[in-house]
Amino acid sequence: MVEAIGKLKAAGVENAVGDARLLLAYALQASKEALIAEPGRVLNARELHNFNIALFRRESREPMSHILGKREFYGIEFDISPDVLDPRPDSETLIEAVLLQMPDKNEFIRILDLGSGSGCLVLSLLTQYPKAYGVGVDASLKALKQFRKNIDKLGLGERAQGVRSNWLADLPQTWLQSFDVIVSNPPYIPSHDIASLEPEVKDYEPLLALDGGEDGFDCYKDILAEAHLYLKPEGLLVFECGIGQAENLKEMMEAMGYENIFIRKDLAGIERVVGGRFGGL
Repeated sequence: MVEAIGKLKAAGVENAVGDARLLLAYALQASKEALIAEPGRVLNARELHNFNIALFRRESREPMSHILGKREFYGIEFDISPDVLDPRPDSETLIEAVLLQMPDKNEFIRILDLGSGSGCLVLSLLTQYPKAYGVGVDASLKALKQFRKNIDKLGLGERAQGVRSNWLADLPQTWLQSFDVIVSNPPYIPSHDIASLEPEVKDYEPLLALDGGEDGFDCYKDILAEAHLYLKPEGLLVFECGIGQAENLKEMMEAMGYENIFIRKDLAGIERVVGGRFGGL
């Protein structure tokens, strides 16, 4: 284990100790608690082979979620693949923002998630609102496949569906003014900044889920052009955004007729979420 930790540190992996333990548990198909209870365990040839393969993948800076095939988000385990953005703790700020704005968890609300990826946003919200119905929209068929896997995994097949669309462009006209809440974590990284990202992101995550155009706001503009058409009167729109983008996004929402706009910080103190209610143009 000491050698494995050293390799990960040399490769620039930030949480080398924690990742090494998770990789060993994965290779042995055991829990971390089981390994702690059996510190002197000797690996057989197959277990050692599996561990070395997983270790090599992490040394290459492949995300842990891709190796393990899962990631915990808001206390829920989601299946993850290279076809979707890796859920991050920062995004849990968006869940908390919706819960604060919609405190009655027994409401019969309809939630639309634009760029749903794994489904971590809308499916997490459905676990909080047991009478809600959610729609996940993604332009990628591979991402939708992963989303539907998580719908089945969480037993939400009767309350969720996935739809292929380039944002709102291909949604049915019958859905106009039918959603209480729209959430989105769109691509917001400026194109010229992608090359400087961590290898786990730039080399392994889907570019479609990262590239926000020249200034990082292309997708926000596309969504804001039509989102109000699908919201009920006083409906709630909540975005995740990147570092330093919150104020500009707030101004964009105000220009489109959104009111009572709020900004929420993540646990690192970064302005991460911007939301508001549509009051009309």
